[in-house]
Amino acid sequence: LVFGPEPSYVTAILTAVAVLIIACPCAMGLATPAAIMVGIGKGAEYGVLIRGAGALESAHKVEVVVLDKTGTLTKARPEVTDIYAPDGNESGLLALAAAAERRSEHPLGIAVVESAAERGLTLEDATEFKAAPGAGIRARVNGTGLVIGNLGMMRRDGIRLNGMDVEADGFAAQGKTPMYVAADGDALGVLAVADGLKPESAEVVSTLKGQGVEVVMLTGDNERTAQAIAEQVGVERVVSEVLPSDKADVIRSLQAEGKRVAMVGDGVNDAPALAQADVGVAIGTGSDVSIEAADVTLVGGDLRGVSTLISLSRATMRVIRQNLFWAFAYNVALIPVAAGILYPLFASGGTPEALRPILGEHGFLNPVLAAGAMAFSSVSVITNSLRLKRFRPKNG
Repeated sequence: LVFGPEPSYVTAILTAVAVLIIACPCAMGLATPAAIMVGIGKGAEYGVLIRGAGALESAHKVEVVVLDKTGTLTKARPEVTDIYAPDGNESGLLALAAAAERRSEHPLGIAVVESAAERGLTLEDATEFKAAPGAGIRARVNGTGLVIGNLGMMRRDGIRLNGMDVEADGFAAQGKTPMYVAADGDALGVLAVADGLKPESAEVVSTLKGQGVEVVMLTGDNERTAQAIAEQVGVERVVSEVLPSDKADVIRSLQAEGKRVAMVGDGVNDAPALAQADVGVAIGTGSDVSIEAADVTLVGGDLRGVSTLISLSRATMRVIRQNLFWAFAYNVALIPVAAGILYPLFASGGTPEALRPILGEHGFLNPVLAAGAMAFSSVSVITNSLRLKRFRPKNG
């Protein structure tokens, strides 16, 4: 009104309108949600269901991925592969163990019962059944008190191993889980149960390492069995003999080291760890409880979705940064122009002929063009976000 060209009142109003239009932060408001929506949709195409924006934004910061063994790295279909009975009565030992395990819900116990059924063995009724989480079970069959479980359980119950720990160590060295069968204070034999690895497990571990992520395997198996399996998939850091109730504590200890942790699991007992992790990833073929506790679900149980999640998160955050930069740069560059910063340059001689459609006669931005520029900035942010539709995971 004071320094502008005549008619100053009209010029002031047009300048104010142009500034208000340019200053509208539409592009900045679209920068993040547009990229997040496209990213979440793209994840769904690859079987990675992301519950919210927070999980997608956090995944790019993950430094450690903790993989539960059973049902995550393995197929969760354990089978009895070996039976060691010193008296040679393998069927009798299996029938006794299966009778005690009939009420068990643990995958290893179910494998024992299924193996007995395949052999057509007759099973007696068990009483006084009691499960010891992460260790084994106790039950009574035909009046005989049975203890079936790992080495730690045998030692706690004062079971005489009678040299069977040597056989058990041999099974463990092959990546199998040894289950001692004991009665009346003496070990009767050892069952070896193995759960085959998923075909993609080693590939996923290799891909995660290539992404600069540390991989940790978490399992309740004894150390020797755990190390044998870890070597097969290429995992270097193993936390073994972990009780179900202690899995969340393992995640906390990793977070205490200052690391961002993603937990991948499928079982009910994985739920607290999934909730504790910075990013919880549930296997879609696992329990409903684990899926509910997780931030991300892998449909179909394909473990390659973990590396896809991290790659997608990194690509999405890259696009968000680009969007914010251009949206901010647009405002920084054009607000001064709309406010008349060029007026002193053109006050006396007038605006060059080529610039007059944009800046008028005295260097003030035309409000109509300001509106067009604002729309263009929003369109450019959305277009840049849509580039995520071309995302392809490196693991194929």
